[in-house]
Amino acid sequence: MKILFDNGTPNPIARSLIGHEVTFARKIGWHKFENGELIQRAEEAGYELLVSTDKNIRYQQNLAGRKMALIVLGQQQWPVVRLHLDKIVAAVNACTPGSYTEVEIPFE
Repeated sequence: MKILFDNGTPNPIARSLIGHEVTFARKIGWHKFENGELIQRAEEAGYELLVSTDKNIRYQQNLAGRKMALIVLGQQQWPVVRLHLDKIVAAVNACTPGSYTEVEIPFE
């Protein structure tokens, strides 16, 4: 699956997504785009999934009719996120075109 990581998504997660192609928004110069433009460009570029930490994205954007799946992580602090990699990997592997999933990651 072709995956785009938004700015706040911890990069080390990518190492756990075996068999997927992960691109980082910052590395391709897309970090400056607002969510709507980022989602539009990602879909046009053939990304199948956007992973973000922006919990407001579902309220700011009309996600109906999207082809790309969206996963939002409950937080972005790597020391805590790394303890929940199994939930993140499961969410990535279970996502379908146009789906929206929040992966709850409690502050520990």
